Amino acid sequence: MSDNAKAKGRKRSILVPVLLVVTLVACSVAGYAVWRMMNKTDETPEAEKVTPPAAPVFFALDTFTVNLVNADNDFDRVLYVGFTLRLPDEETRRRMNDYLPEVRSRLLLLLSRQDATTLAKEQGKQALVAQIKQVLAPPLVKGQPPQGVNDVLFTAFILR
Repeated sequence: MSDNAKAKGRKRSILVPVLLVVTLVACSVAGYAVWRMMNKTDETPEAEKVTPPAAPVFFALDTFTVNLVNADNDFDRVLYVGFTLRLPDEETRRRMNDYLPEVRSRLLLLLSRQDATTLAKEQGKQALVAQIKQVLAPPLVKGQPPQGVNDVLFTAFILR
């Protein structure tokens, strides 16, 4: 055999194992990557996991119908309003339910002082929400903690 043929045979004999090793390494890396992706677990620590928010506590009140004051002393101005209170906890809801006549009395007094022209605007309704939160904040009876009202949600609002 010629020297050229021997060198060619030697290159081929070295080339085949090298290609075989490179192919084996590439397949191993690809297999490991697929295995890692398939068996990927949630590796976030417990402190970083987001806890779902607590279920909201709502307290629905019956609708209120009150006469409103206005500059013309027109007694035909009537407000028919219903709302639901969003409370911080179940204990506040229970306390408000136990003293419901006191809660309704405070709200009736507040609603009867409202001005019809003010309530016709969006800012008037937002101001009413703030006033409701303020009037319900003091304790219902001595020795109790103050009430917290997170939000006031209107369920009915008719101004006539």
